[in-house]
Amino acid sequence: MGHRLSKIYTRTGDNGTTALGDGSRVEKDHPRVEAFGTVDEFNSAIGLIRAETLPKGMDALFSTIQHRLFDLGGELSVPGYRVIEQGDIDELEQRLDGYNDALPRLKEFILPAGGRATAHCHLARTLCRRAERRLYTLSKSATVNPATTAYLNRLSDLLFVIARVLARFENGEEVLWQPKAKS
Repeated sequence: MGHRLSKIYTRTGDNGTTALGDGSRVEKDHPRVEAFGTVDEFNSAIGLIRAETLPKGMDALFSTIQHRLFDLGGELSVPGYRVIEQGDIDELEQRLDGYNDALPRLKEFILPAGGRATAHCHLARTLCRRAERRLYTLSKSATVNPATTAYLNRLSDLLFVIARVLARFENGEEVLWQPKAKS
């Protein structure tokens, strides 16, 4: 593995720039920094889910997802580096199908509510969507591995389905949207 951080502060970012993995420097609000920063924020939200009581095997899935998100962030921090591939997307799709097959068909919109793990999962889903949008923004000015956006797209779908599973695990049911009646 590469260099380990022995000193956390360097003072090199005090002027509003940050170093990328290839040693180049960009402004802290550069689309690339926004993209990997949002992936990092999203990864932290996955950590909140893992802090809750989960159904058997789900923590291991979230652990794998966190490692892939770290890989994705690394990919984004080094222009031209690629690590996320079709096999990662295929794995998410298999998990998605497995969890979704056991759920009743969705007939109503659901609220991002329920127990703590369910709510954390919905929050992570929305952060995943934001990360996907940040990758799209980056792709307007730089080459982005198409597998990374597909991975995030599929991951947000998986998180939606897992939130449905968690709602049943924690509360027995989902919280359905009750739209305001038209006057």
